[in-house]
Order: sequence, then structure tokens, then C-alpha cells
Amino acid sequence: MEKSKVYYTNMRTSFRENLLQKLERLIRRAGMLEQIDFTNKYAAIKIHFGEPGNLAFLRPNYAKVVADLVKEAGGKPFLTDCNTLYVGRRKNALDHMDAAYENGFSPFSTGCHVIIADGLKGTDETLVPIDGEYIKEAKIGQAVMDADIFISLTHFKGHESTGFGGTLKNIGMGCGSRAGKMEMHNAGKPHVEEDHCIGCHACEKICAHSAISFSEKKASVNKDRCVGCGRCIGVCPVDAMQSDYDESNDILNKKIAEYTWAVIKDRPNFHISLVVDVSPNCDCHSENDMSIVPNVGMFASFDPVALDQACADAVNRQPIIAGSILDEHEKHHHHHDHFTSTHPDTNWEVALEHAQKLGLGSREYELITI
Repeated sequence: MEKSKVYYTNMRTSFRENLLQKLERLIRRAGMLEQIDFTNKYAAIKIHFGEPGNLAFLRPNYAKVVADLVKEAGGKPFLTDCNTLYVGRRKNALDHMDAAYENGFSPFSTGCHVIIADGLKGTDETLVPIDGEYIKEAKIGQAVMDADIFISLTHFKGHESTGFGGTLKNIGMGCGSRAGKMEMHNAGKPHVEEDHCIGCHACEKICAHSAISFSEKKASVNKDRCVGCGRCIGVCPVDAMQSDYDESNDILNKKIAEYTWAVIKDRPNFHISLVVDVSPNCDCHSENDMSIVPNVGMFASFDPVALDQACADAVNRQPIIAGSILDEHEKHHHHHDHFTSTHPDTNWEVALEHAQKLGLGSREYELITI
């Protein structure tokens, strides 16, 4: 298989060039403006806005560099993400946008608007047919699929379920609607925490399959009728409807790869990954533990598989930061792989193997340093 080109620059600066200027130079050198026609096209820039309380997410300054380049090329950029399946500050579009603004992602700081792709309650979605091993019809946030061009801007870090959270995770899981996230995370169906249920019947009204009934003012789910769409989770005002998060990590990784394929197939796409503030867990946490390795640099490629592989390889070449969770785990496990040592129950290579099998890209790459 032909090696994909991955462009890289480190985090060193000079009086002549700061980090934002280096990122711009990286993107230009990687060919985004040359190979994609942005003229009068809508360009979705997929980013994680960070759960409030977490300070490891990418600064909005980086997003502005990407948005400004899209506008320079005649495009119409917007920053986007989908609502979360879990309880938090990004579960619906209004709270999600408040969280984004709180973390600095306003039109004034980034030069473009924020659009929550799957709508107010996480139910605005496009069904994308794919012939995957696990997914036949991916449920993707509507605004993501309405865009003409797709760009991912990823904070590369560790992840408790997938080993690391990179480009595939940012795209596949991040662009799934609430129902899509439900499909990726779960082998089963939602359940009701009866102590929380207030008997409002909102879940019953939105269920298209008559799978929810009430007894003594408490909801219950008929698992035979339930299709696992997750809409009931989105509308419950007190988070009584819960997901089990019971899918195996390996299958979760494969589903993420298949959702990524659904998002980027058949349209221009480009991918940027910043390996900075490499926290051990996802930016969905409302806290961030200290970094496990030093900052590495900025990477860009048209191939999301090669990009993740290059970032993973770069992290694994880094020294371990003393006192980090990786430092603690490596003393006991000796895996000699930073992601496996940080999260021993994960295998980060599964997603890349499956993505390559799908034809998403190649794990073989040529690293071009600028």
C-alpha cells in the first residue's frame, strides 16, 4: 500500500514565527488550500469544545487559524460538534453552546460561528448507508452532513476506552448523533433509573416504537420493541434514562472507524491533529489529569488513518512525565506502549486496523517535517 504523506512541525518558535503562524504554514504546506476548492462551499470544522472544568482542550486560537484559511479560500467555515450521550454540560445544543463560549469558542475569537450538528436535543441526524461489519446505517449529525467540505481539528490525547483519542475518535464518535453514540457505545438498550424518574412521559412521547410504558408513574423500557435509538435519553429532563456503555472496547473502536467512514466518504476532507497537553483521558471529562508525555507538535494530512498512526508513534517515542498516571502504571505493567500502559484494558491499534481494512487510509506513512 502506498505511503500517505503526514506533515509535521514541532512546538519550537522564534521571534519571526509563533505557533499560530507555524500551524498556518503547516496547513498550507500540506496542500489543503491547493487540493480543495472552498469557493462558496460550507466547511464543517469538527472540534471538541471541552467539557467545562477541563483545561486540556485546544485553545480557540488554533481554530481561528483554520477558519481564516477557509475564508481566505472563499469558503464558509463553522465550528461543530454533536451533543453528548452522557450527563454533562454538552448534552443539549443550548448548554453545549454555552460551554463552547465559556471555553472561548465565540465568533469573536474564532472568526466563525458554532453550530451543534445534531440539533437541540441530539435528534437531528442524517442516516448514512454504509456496508460496515457492524454499522449498516450511520446516524450522523445533520449539519455535519449538510456541509460540502469536512475538516477535523483534533486534540490528540489518551482515552479510557479507545487507548487514545485522535482523529478517528474525533470524527467517528464526535459526529454521531445521540442515537449514533448510543449505537457505538452499547451492545444493548437504555434502562430507567427509577429513583430519578419524575413521570413526565417525555420519553414515551418521543419513542417511535411504543417501547416505553409507565407503571406507578415510573417509566420502563420494553427491550423487545426498543431499537436503541437513544432519543429518550435526549429528552429526559432529569437523566433518568441511562445508557449501559456495555460495548467491548475493540468493537467500540471498530464502530468508530465505520462512523468515520460514513462522515468523510464522497466529499473533500482534511485533518489536523495537535499533540499537546496529552492528558490521559478524554476532553469530555470535567477535569484533566496532568500530561503523560511532553508536548510533541502539530500534524496534518489528507489521510486520517496515517495521521493517527503518526501521532501515536510520536507519543510512544516521548519520555514519560514523572508523577503522571503513565509513570505510575509503567512501574507496574512495563508494556512499553504509553497508551496500553495508561489504559491496560484498551488496544488502540484495533481502530486503525479496521479503518485501513475499510479503505479509510493507510497505516504506512511518510513523515514530512517542516
